[in-house]
Amino acid sequence: MAIGAVSLAVAKACAMLLNKPLYLNIALLKHSQEQPILFMPLLMVSLVSCGKSSSGKLNLMKEVICIPHPELTTRQGVEMLMEIQKHINKIIELPSPPKAETKKGHDGSKRGQQQITGKMSHLGCLTINCDTIEQPLLLIQEICANLGLELGTNLHLAINCAGHELMDYSKGKYEVIMGTYKNAAEMVDLYVDLINKYPSIIALIDPFRKEDSEQWDSIYHALGSRCYIIAGTASKSISKLLEQGNISIPKSNGLIIKHTNQTTMSDLVEITNLIDSKKHITVFGSTEGESSDDSLVDLAVGLGVRFIKLGGLSRGERVTKYNRLLTIEEELVQNGTLDTSSSSCDARIGGQEQETMTLVKV
Repeated sequence: MAIGAVSLAVAKACAMLLNKPLYLNIALLKHSQEQPILFMPLLMVSLVSCGKSSSGKLNLMKEVICIPHPELTTRQGVEMLMEIQKHINKIIELPSPPKAETKKGHDGSKRGQQQITGKMSHLGCLTINCDTIEQPLLLIQEICANLGLELGTNLHLAINCAGHELMDYSKGKYEVIMGTYKNAAEMVDLYVDLINKYPSIIALIDPFRKEDSEQWDSIYHALGSRCYIIAGTASKSISKLLEQGNISIPKSNGLIIKHTNQTTMSDLVEITNLIDSKKHITVFGSTEGESSDDSLVDLAVGLGVRFIKLGGLSRGERVTKYNRLLTIEEELVQNGTLDTSSSSCDARIGGQEQETMTLVKV
């Protein structure tokens, strides 16, 4: 259980002895050149959570995630998302509007039936109560419109579906909305319909549990050219992936990797090299029950991952990591070692203690 911590400690000690930042020490492990050109990973920031932990009927969206346009700097992206988060907080505090809309959602229920209320979750974003699939997406769409931002242009969305949490094993079906069950094949149709209706969604994380390999294949072939299909919990452990050398099960465009107790720095270098060689994307994610140690930000930058997923813009353990991202970006700009072209994406991108997101570097 101490392997990961010891490996990270050795990397930190080496960086200190060489008088180099940790991210550069990690990059030197991965690249041969003495002064590698680095780029900032693209942000995946959780805005709201509407999963099974919420008291609303909607279970499908454990996280609605925002991805700023790749041409924005990290600081610009964070500032834009802070403004969106501020408006979400204001709307959540407002009393519910009168029931006027009668258009039906995916589950056949009427929108606007329940006030959207929220509480801060351990993910660093608000857990809100929604009854339909459209509700959280329309909320963000409306806020962006009020701010003069356009979904699909200035920013994009990703959905952490957490398919493994939706399965009702007694029925053998996914409970997408409370009382609404769909089998694996019907879930493929649901996701295709969702992306057709909301093309600004460019990534689906864990749309199924890992056992439904046939449906992973189906959704990859149906949406893989338009939307990243990403395996997180559904993926094997890093040690298993390295042992087997196969990252194609389940079928996906990319993987979420994390620095766990069993993972060494060499493992992280090796797995990112493997993912890169298969032309998949790497998302570096934070672990559950994490501390305020911001080392994983250095690891993400040094490894050259495409995305970094830290949760929302609240709670001290997450704010610390966003601040570290801003610091690294400033250092790379000052040193002239920031590659602004490498961070561009492909055609897909055209009741806990609450803390306020201040993003003032300590």
